[in-house]
Amino acid sequence: MSIVKIEVLGKIVASGLVAVIRADSHDQGERIATACAEGGVGALEITYTVPGCTQVIEHLAKKFSNHILVGAGTVLDSETARIAILAGAQFVVSPSLNRETARLCNRYQIPYMPGAATVGEVIEAMECGADIVKVFPGELLGPAFVKAVKGPLPQASLMPTGGVTLDNAADWIRAGSVAVGAGSNLTSGAKTGNYAAITQLAREFTLKIKEARRQ
Repeated sequence: MSIVKIEVLGKIVASGLVAVIRADSHDQGERIATACAEGGVGALEITYTVPGCTQVIEHLAKKFSNHILVGAGTVLDSETARIAILAGAQFVVSPSLNRETARLCNRYQIPYMPGAATVGEVIEAMECGADIVKVFPGELLGPAFVKAVKGPLPQASLMPTGGVTLDNAADWIRAGSVAVGAGSNLTSGAKTGNYAAITQLAREFTLKIKEARRQ
């Protein structure tokens, strides 16, 4: 494993919070990302549902440099993964495992986080070299799923996405998650142009995670 890859994974785990950014426009995506960064988020996942996603990734990767991680989300194939990596994406996230994407990310030593909803899918993702497995959809599985998986698979690094809220973020961490991915429950302020609310929520999420880890 390359030093750079280790550092990226270390930053994700240290932060404990990945902001999942979906937006209606290029500009909105950048504004959400900036608001999250100002709130102390350590990693930004720009999803390929955002118009001009590749350009957003490229711009933010340059803007934040090594200060904040910028990754690509909703990556469905290896072609998109390669485009994202060339644009500066430091990690790649998928809703489910795609073996070709896993191979490509391993080839270029980019952390890959595919979604999984069963123990079998978690094991398959790990066997394909996934560094962190995304528990998805989190709102259907719940923290109890993480706790149950960690019984037979204590070595699994799990990160829930979907349904992660300020109220349950600590539950996910205490169940054994290495980090959480927060989307609309973190960024909904963008719908009304209230980006300050996003920054404040990011601070509160980060605090909840830190407190949960001390317990």
